[in-house]
Amino acid sequence: MKEEDIIENLQQGINTDKAFQALISEHKVRLYWHIRTIVKLHEDADDVLQNTFIKIFKNIKSFKGDSKLFTWMYRIATNESITFLNKKAKKMHLSDQELNDYLLESLESDVYFEGDTIKLELQKAIEALPQQQKTVFSMRYFEDIPYEEMSEILDSSVGALKSNYHHAKKKVEKFLKGD
Repeated sequence: MKEEDIIENLQQGINTDKAFQALISEHKVRLYWHIRTIVKLHEDADDVLQNTFIKIFKNIKSFKGDSKLFTWMYRIATNESITFLNKKAKKMHLSDQELNDYLLESLESDVYFEGDTIKLELQKAIEALPQQQKTVFSMRYFEDIPYEEMSEILDSSVGALKSNYHHAKKKVEKFLKGD
């Protein structure tokens, strides 16, 4: 199914099961890895991905086509991931930094983490960043998302995103060098 057909079917309520399955098949892997870079753990990423698709299904009629469908879904996934982490921190009575430390410790023992020592150190460096820099760095470094697309997803100017990425990159380099 073409993306336009998927959107039309979902918005019109025609063949919704088939259209939604096509949407999931097309985008689940990329959305999963985006969510995973934010929440870190496989189980959490699965939960957030499921919540993201539920929200997409419930709100597809409000999609106006001002941006690409994937950009719209990506924004939902980002917001769902951040909301999930905030709820998790609150539930566990942890500060943002304590949650980051917890996630990194959990990542080390996560059987789904396919990284070596260097990848783990990179994750530690990324977790030390402020949330906006962390998000921008992950989107640019891991997913190579153009700044213009990021601007739509994060509702921020291209200049601000470039600045965030530049500062994040410098901080990551400094962390990895042990400074």
